[in-house]
Amino acid sequence: MNKNTTIKTVKLVQGIGNEINWNDLKKAQLIESILILKNADQAKRFLRDLMTEGEIEEFANRLETARLLFKNVQYGAITESTGLSSATIARISKWFNGSLGGYRLVLNRLSNMHHRNPTKLEKGLPLSV
Repeated sequence: MNKNTTIKTVKLVQGIGNEINWNDLKKAQLIESILILKNADQAKRFLRDLMTEGEIEEFANRLETARLLFKNVQYGAITESTGLSSATIARISKWFNGSLGGYRLVLNRLSNMHHRNPTKLEKGLPLSV
């Protein structure tokens, strides 16, 4: 194993989205911007300034798709519920079942938050983990 192979292996193990340069100043700023938000109102205001209404809807549908995939809902029902194509659902399924675990992390935390604080979630759909 040469030096370059070792570096690539470390990046694959430690890296998130290896095709993305997360050390880029702009991307680091985006991540820090999300992390400094303190409540739902701040998040809503930031996301609305950052994205179009269509982008917000798209990302909300992607997260809902991950939740439905976790509940083993079939693609056809997910398409009806979210309007996403089967290709997009398949891509989300790949990421959901992949090793990075971003969707699972968020859904687990939302579920835990919901169990501690029984407020009604968007669309009244409880998360079960």
